[in-house]
Amino acid sequence: MNLNIFFIIISSGLLMIYFLFKPLIIKEQKFTDVALFNIFSFTMYELNNKGLITLMNGTEATRYSNRYTIKHIDYTDNSKNYIANMKSKNGIYKNDIVTLDGDVIYYREDGLTFETQKAVYNKKTSIAQADGKYILYQNSDSVVGTQLKYNNLLQQASSKDVTAKYQLIEEQK
Repeated sequence: MNLNIFFIIISSGLLMIYFLFKPLIIKEQKFTDVALFNIFSFTMYELNNKGLITLMNGTEATRYSNRYTIKHIDYTDNSKNYIANMKSKNGIYKNDIVTLDGDVIYYREDGLTFETQKAVYNKKTSIAQADGKYILYQNSDSVVGTQLKYNNLLQQASSKDVTAKYQLIEEQK
């Protein structure tokens, strides 16, 4: 076999490989929000030198680098004057802010309760906010409205579209 024919065959084979085969394009995926772990029957206790300040539990929790997502959350804040308890179908705990979604019930130890579909509770300021419709009640008194903002420390509430049913107590002389 002639040496020129050999080089022509090798060159044509290399040229066919160069033009006919294309390199694989591999897309890089960037996973920025990866769960660190998943826990079933989740309970978290937060303690300080005064005792238990936060109790949070749920049926399932997923821990990410900056937050917890909890199913059937039951969150209790004991860090202020009144103990506040919140329950919901789903919740996110991030930077001392609890975001509740689905059949939210907020209960304070003196009997004040409100129910809504979505609420946000800031643990540092003790302010609970509900942007949708809500019903707030204590004993026989009730309030229905939208966009509730309740300050647990000052025991003050502000709202829009309020309809209230309130029992006035007469003073005994």
